Amino acid sequence: MDETIEKAIVLCGGRGQRLRPYTDHTPKPLLKIGDKPVLEYVIANLKKNGVKEVFLAVGYLGEMIESYFGDGKELGIKIKYKYEEKPLNTAGALKQFKEDELGENFFVVAGDHLTSWNLREMGKHHLSKKPIVTIGLIPKELSLEYGIAEVEGGYIKGFKEKPMKKYLINTGIYAMNKKILGLIKEGEDFSKHVFPRLLEKNEKILAYIDNREFWMDIGRVKDYERMNELLSVIRLESKLFRGSQF
Repeated sequence: MDETIEKAIVLCGGRGQRLRPYTDHTPKPLLKIGDKPVLEYVIANLKKNGVKEVFLAVGYLGEMIESYFGDGKELGIKIKYKYEEKPLNTAGALKQFKEDELGENFFVVAGDHLTSWNLREMGKHHLSKKPIVTIGLIPKELSLEYGIAEVEGGYIKGFKEKPMKKYLINTGIYAMNKKILGLIKEGEDFSKHVFPRLLEKNEKILAYIDNREFWMDIGRVKDYERMNELLSVIRLESKLFRGSQF
């Protein structure tokens, strides 16, 4: 059994419609956060957690991504590319891969998320339980702005003042066993198609919940701009109070 997971697929094929006009001439993974493209942060976290080989599943303006990262030598990691001739969706992108390319288990992550997620620990959890897939989840809370009434049989039974809703976010970070490759159909999405079908087949999907690490989806304009604003504040604080030139 593997001690660590050393290969990963990064999904980079989307057109980034929600990030227009930024993505009109630049693929979403190459959008800059500070001085570095989003994808470089993704690759850095993979490397930090023991991944030695990364496959970038690229589509829209994929040649720009390959031109920027090359074979990964400058980043100290091996990078290979899989080009989508047409949009394949999140799960459909895996149809391009053969089992012997990926090993027994591998990670699948999005190319537009910023995170310090502890993939090494998630990988150990996945390998110890041996599910077909492990999904990374982050707990969140949402406070409703209004008091709500509980009604039963047409009569009010109680009130809750601005209740707090707790839920778990699917981070789009997955550890997978190679068996999943034979269970994906062309053009499918993981959450909409593949995972529900696995549950229908009584396949076990393991949850890995972590609220200690940073995770942010920058798939929308407001999220992307907010992240750059936050980084600017961090740099200002570092320069003024810590004497750093960061």
